[in-house]
Amino acid sequence: MRTVIQRVRHASVTIEGRVKSKIGQGLLILVGVEDSDTQEDVDWLAQKIAALRIFDDANGVMNLSLSDIAGEALVVSQFTLWASYKKGNRPSYIRASRPEKAIPMYEAFCARLSEVLGRPVGTGEFGADMKVELLNDGPVTICMDTHNKE
Repeated sequence: MRTVIQRVRHASVTIEGRVKSKIGQGLLILVGVEDSDTQEDVDWLAQKIAALRIFDDANGVMNLSLSDIAGEALVVSQFTLWASYKKGNRPSYIRASRPEKAIPMYEAFCARLSEVLGRPVGTGEFGADMKVELLNDGPVTICMDTHNKE
């Protein structure tokens, strides 16, 4: 699984003019799934993201996690994270999983992150034309790939 994690003051997902999910301080997490991803990737990623110390403590040092600050999470599926741009100028998305694999993995990740955090997470809608709005805090943006754990 490949993710882009953004520390935000707030974020929302709008679909067809209706706000589907909205969060305050926390993380906007864009998630892309490929065919080799497993439940082990889901578990590792959820634990890692919940414990990632990227929020400021009282001294202004990034020393607190999403769990520590009781922050919120918004998870949005994004197959374009698997774009290959090596040939030509039109990206290829051949490494991105098809919906029959990606949807259950996306839903499993959302459920596992919710379980780890002990509260619901906001979501987008798989395959929908989503408008994502955010106020990046810092900015802090981290890319994480479960196939690069080391």
